[in-house]
Amino acid sequence: MHMGDVLISPQVGGVMLAAAVGTAAFSIKKVREMDEKKLPLMGVMAAFVFAAQMINFTIPGTGSSGHLGGGLLLAVLLGPSGGFLSMAAILLIQALFFADGGYLAYGCNLINMGFYACFIAYPLIYKLITKNKLSRTRIVIGSIVASAVGLQLGAFSVVLQTQLSGKTELPFSQFVWIMLGIHLAIGLVEGIVTAAVVSFVWKVRPEIIAEDAGNVSKKGNGTVIAVFVAAALALGGIVSLFASANPDGLEWSIGKVTGQELTGNSGIHAALEKAQEKIALLPDYGFKSDGENGGEAAGTVVSGIAGSAVTLGVIVLIGFAVRVFKRQKTRPGN
Repeated sequence: MHMGDVLISPQVGGVMLAAAVGTAAFSIKKVREMDEKKLPLMGVMAAFVFAAQMINFTIPGTGSSGHLGGGLLLAVLLGPSGGFLSMAAILLIQALFFADGGYLAYGCNLINMGFYACFIAYPLIYKLITKNKLSRTRIVIGSIVASAVGLQLGAFSVVLQTQLSGKTELPFSQFVWIMLGIHLAIGLVEGIVTAAVVSFVWKVRPEIIAEDAGNVSKKGNGTVIAVFVAAALALGGIVSLFASANPDGLEWSIGKVTGQELTGNSGIHAALEKAQEKIALLPDYGFKSDGENGGEAAGTVVSGIAGSAVTLGVIVLIGFAVRVFKRQKTRPGN
């Protein structure tokens, strides 16, 4: 559901960016209260979700594909604020280095893929279903329902954002039903994957998801971290080679409505597109010269591993900043 800049007007992009920055500022304050033992898990989970988003799976009978959003999974394991900040880092790295999602649309993408999953679907649906007694059945039901609802909210938000941006090529009534339909299918698959991952963590380290992000057992999370590091490397470096080549849900929906590729209509769009072309080192998760030398597989592997590593590094820096802040705050006289 990564929106490109061509779908968004500067006005809508600016408003959504302000909303995303405000939510991030709130989340930073909350993450300062997180147990430091959980910060490494935050980094590893962000890397895992980055790699997982590279794996597009085919939606049978549609000619479309989808991929894990990961917002709900991050919220379950890290809490809403930790999940949102992790998604902010993932989407920023994707836009900067891989040209996946536009600069102007960054705020829209973060709200659509991060806010609804972390601050609405997780506390109001997943937690409501699992709060009385955590069990495998409740995890499965909560994950599937919350994932589906979160993606429906995100898909509907995409439609509203394009309408407010004046994209008359995408009539509301036609675009909204196509978007909601395909993302319902994607949401159900994401819910199943989320349930499987959360069930694994619950079996190995139930205290991680028993409550919100502040509660961690005295033991370390070494086993869980090792598993997700290995999974991120496997997904990004191997499984990504077998991802579906079908257009994702958003691209497919636009094609169904318009039958053509949309273009930006302002100098801002042109300038941002040119900037992204220069900055992105691995556009579309491949080398810039892939079309000339046929090195698509190598580019995909490098993108998966490098992207996961950079994502982990960014979260580590955030964790370092949190530690520094806590130490300064606890010093005498502060």
